[in-house]
This record gives sequence, C-alpha cells and structure tokens, in this order.
Amino acid sequence: MLSARIGIAARLVAVAALAALTAGCFQPMYAERTLDGQSSALREKLMGVEVPPVDKPNASREARVGVEVRNALAFKLYGTATGLPPTHRLVLRFNTSRSSLMIDPTTALPTSENYGIDAQFNLIEIASNKSVMTGTTFSRVSYDMPGSYQRFARARAFRDAEDRAAQEIADNIQTRLASFFSTGT
Repeated sequence: MLSARIGIAARLVAVAALAALTAGCFQPMYAERTLDGQSSALREKLMGVEVPPVDKPNASREARVGVEVRNALAFKLYGTATGLPPTHRLVLRFNTSRSSLMIDPTTALPTSENYGIDAQFNLIEIASNKSVMTGTTFSRVSYDMPGSYQRFARARAFRDAEDRAAQEIADNIQTRLASFFSTGT
C-alpha cells in the first residue's frame, strides 16, 4: 500500500517536472510579442485584411449568404473597429448545396435536409499583388423542416441553416488567417 502511494507520488512529481520544463514553449496565438524590436500583434495583422464583397448575382440567395460570410469575417477580423489600412486582400468564392436527408412517406416532402457551403479563398498581398496563401474550407449543417404546411417555418429553418454555415465558414477562414499571420506559413 505504501509502495503504491510512493509510486503515484513519483509519477505526479515527474508530470509536474515535465510540465514545468515545457511551460515556456507555448505562447497564445493572440499574445503580444516582439520580433526584432517591433511590435507585431496578430490582431493588427488581421485588421489589415480587406474583405471585398463576394461576386454573386444581386438579390440571389447566394448573394445574401456572401454578405453573411463577409460580415461575419469582418467582425472576427476587426471586431467593432473598421480595420486598419489594408495590407492584404481576401478574395472569396463559394458554392452552395442542399440535399434531402429524410423524406416524409405520405407527403413526399423532405423533413430533414443538409445545407453546405464549399469555399475557396485567396489572400493577396496588396503591395506586391501576389498571392501569399490559398485555401479551401467547407461547412455542412443539417436542419429539420417542420410539417409540410408550415411554409414560413420551413423557410426560416433554411435561412438559419444558411446563417450557421456562413458563420462556420468565417470561423474556419479566420482561424487559417490567424495561423498564417502567426507562423508565416
């Protein structure tokens, strides 16, 4: 019994020592740090990314989703501010999809659907007009469609799915941009 307690205590001491050795190796992504005597905050770099409007036909559902993605990205990059003078431009392109998951056997109408966005993005350095990062991301969200006679509820469920997918796309792109500016790759 005593040897078991000593063994557990020795393991805990070893874990604590290992944690103390590696504690200085990690730094939060959004932490302020200096490189070569200059302040290079990730927040300021993200605020220098211009997000132009997405090229989709006016008054289309995809145009509304494009505005939703752009607004979510702008809020994630700038917060409540308007951003700094742009150093980079983020060009977005995306396609949407919708597929039925479950069909009501009596009405032959879908009761559950998936909404998806497949997005491609290209980060361009404004000074050189060269692409410094490209990437793709996707989002798939499911939603239930209440009864066949509740048209407003069906339309609202679809719109909420579009909004959730747009937020997820913005989250993914913002994370990749933060990683790029944090590590340079």
